[in-house]
Amino acid sequence: MTSLFELFKIGIGPSSSHTVAPMRAAQAFLRGLQRANVFDRVQRVQIDLYGSLALTGIGHGTDSAVLTGLAGEMPDTIEPELHKTILSEAAEGSLSFGGTRRIPFQRDRDLLFHRDQMYPEADVVTHPNGVRFSAFDEAGNKLADEVFYSIGGGFIVTAERFSASGAATPESSRDIPYNFRSAAQLLASAAAANITIAELVFANEVAIIDDRKIPRPRIDSTGDAATDVRNGVLALWAVMDDTIQRGILNEGTLPGGLQVRRRAPRLSARLQEKGSSDPLAPLDWVTVFAMAVNEENAAGGRVVTAPTNGAAGVVPAVARYYKDFIPGADEDGLMRYFLTAAAIGILYKENASISGAEVGCQGEVGVACSMAAGGLVAALNGTNAQVEHAAEIGMEHNLGMTCDPIGGLVQIPCIERNGMGAVKAVNAARMSMNELDEHKVSLDQVIRTMYQTGLDMQSRYKETSLAGLALNVIEC
Repeated sequence: MTSLFELFKIGIGPSSSHTVAPMRAAQAFLRGLQRANVFDRVQRVQIDLYGSLALTGIGHGTDSAVLTGLAGEMPDTIEPELHKTILSEAAEGSLSFGGTRRIPFQRDRDLLFHRDQMYPEADVVTHPNGVRFSAFDEAGNKLADEVFYSIGGGFIVTAERFSASGAATPESSRDIPYNFRSAAQLLASAAAANITIAELVFANEVAIIDDRKIPRPRIDSTGDAATDVRNGVLALWAVMDDTIQRGILNEGTLPGGLQVRRRAPRLSARLQEKGSSDPLAPLDWVTVFAMAVNEENAAGGRVVTAPTNGAAGVVPAVARYYKDFIPGADEDGLMRYFLTAAAIGILYKENASISGAEVGCQGEVGVACSMAAGGLVAALNGTNAQVEHAAEIGMEHNLGMTCDPIGGLVQIPCIERNGMGAVKAVNAARMSMNELDEHKVSLDQVIRTMYQTGLDMQSRYKETSLAGLALNVIEC
């Protein structure tokens, strides 16, 4: 069972699959070298990128991510500006290795983008986000070789843990009070215990907060698991809210060559000038909040995967909508929101995919919309059934969404899609809470449909920038 603190991870932009995960994979490779007692003998490292990591890796910052990871940096603690320094040093022929020494580096030899090859192993179909790290000694002998797959949302798995069916095998089971593998089981468990989905997830998180295999929340532990979970969730929200604020304040043009101007600051200024006279102003603010986050993400700033970087604006935007525009909104409501959103995100991650390279943008913005819709119902004290209904609506109307970033950059159409996804989430929550009859399509059915749709989608529509808007809009 995935933890909330694995689903929501602090990192940097522009991509959880292409930036956060490759950095974590590089760190994992370093640890493997140290365990094998060959770290001190390494004089050269070669990185081979495949599939979507190769096709959109430059625009998504994969090159700087793997190099900063090999330098010993981690996505939740690295200063965003450090990327530029490490890239500059690499261009001059040397690479910080493990943060302790420097080794030679030649970009055209040591960092290879296999744009014509989808998988590291030609005869094994696994995941389209593959990276191979190889380490060599001074004589050119290979000391180690390891393949990692970036499976969405910053999650990584080794080739050994990827089954022939293309699914990650669980590393270990967790002793939690409420196991659920489907929305139906989630609802049944909550009903049997006479608790809300948020209370169920909270109980699970309390049970695993001391499991050292999950990223620890950025808090000082109090020694009380329940307090630590609450403080950890609120700490994640504080980072999200800070990203919104930075996105509203920071002006200028986004990096990458498309010359995309930041719009959140201008939209925010206009809304403040208009005041509250427009009855639809709250929805305009939802759009601003979401776009502010994703403009920060596109600029390589600090964001929280929710469940990915490309979709990082939806969940914070709807949380801010609840906080700013719902009378009586409070901290408990925010807790219900994030705990419930996490339950929904876990269902998608464990039963389908949150990787744009695997299932298209329906697995990113679509899942984020579904999470935010269900979370908002919980924040508003809706029933568990209404939460499930809202989450189903949120995905049903994102089915089939492609991932076709222009120029391989997480900018067009990604930034606007977050605004649209956040507005859809608010509408889905309102629809579910105004509905009294049972709905015909279940969340489990729509999750299965999303996954199958993604598998049927041609790969050129899944984060490869080979079709869709990426092909039909001229880069300028």
